[in-house]
Amino acid sequence: MIEFSVAGWSAWAPDLTTPEQWRAWAEQPWLPQGDAAPALLEVPAMQRRRIERLGRMAIQAACWCEQAEGESDIPLVFASRHGDVARSLSLLQSLVGQEPMSPTAFGLSVHNAVAALYSIMRGSRSNYLALAAGAATVEAACLEAHGLLADGAAEVRVIVYEAPLPALYAEFADEPDAGFAWCWRLRAADQPGTRLSLSLQAAREVPQELELPRGLAAHKFLISEDVSMMNTVDGQSWVWERHG
Repeated sequence: MIEFSVAGWSAWAPDLTTPEQWRAWAEQPWLPQGDAAPALLEVPAMQRRRIERLGRMAIQAACWCEQAEGESDIPLVFASRHGDVARSLSLLQSLVGQEPMSPTAFGLSVHNAVAALYSIMRGSRSNYLALAAGAATVEAACLEAHGLLADGAAEVRVIVYEAPLPALYAEFADEPDAGFAWCWRLRAADQPGTRLSLSLQAAREVPQELELPRGLAAHKFLISEDVSMMNTVDGQSWVWERHG
């Protein structure tokens, strides 16, 4: 079991931009829909033009979590189950059609592209990594962050972001689709904030049909009054618990 404290958070989804809106949503959650994208005013217009919707959501959430001091020393964990799969699909379709591929599009399709864009655009020299771990992507991100805290980091930012799958991949989806991004400021468990624990156990029950994407369900757990949450993956259950 690992424990950590969430010292602060930010999040963006269509029609959900302020902490008040998110807390009201957590009481009666619904699946965010629509193609809206954040304004991302923190980034100069010329740089914003090259960022697709998925990247805008992730970078917006990360920008809103920034603090005035010590930014260059805070490690970043970017986590997305599928990444910019729509851009990757477009490149594959170009290959099938024997059309030339855009080097820029290829560079922006790799899984760490959003993290790299954030680092460049915000002038950040912090350590960052990008990961994907299937249905346990959020849990893997928190494990990585906990390891960085154990290595001496005072705080780690975890940025989780997803976009709906292209229609071609719809038959493979095992959770609802939604576009969203959130950023948590993780600190050691004895620091002020919402203290959470995360453990891996043998599955207690057959998983039920999901009402929210797993990444969004994790954020709902943080900002709600729920005392526990379970994410069952491959016969094992990731158990989240709140301790204050």
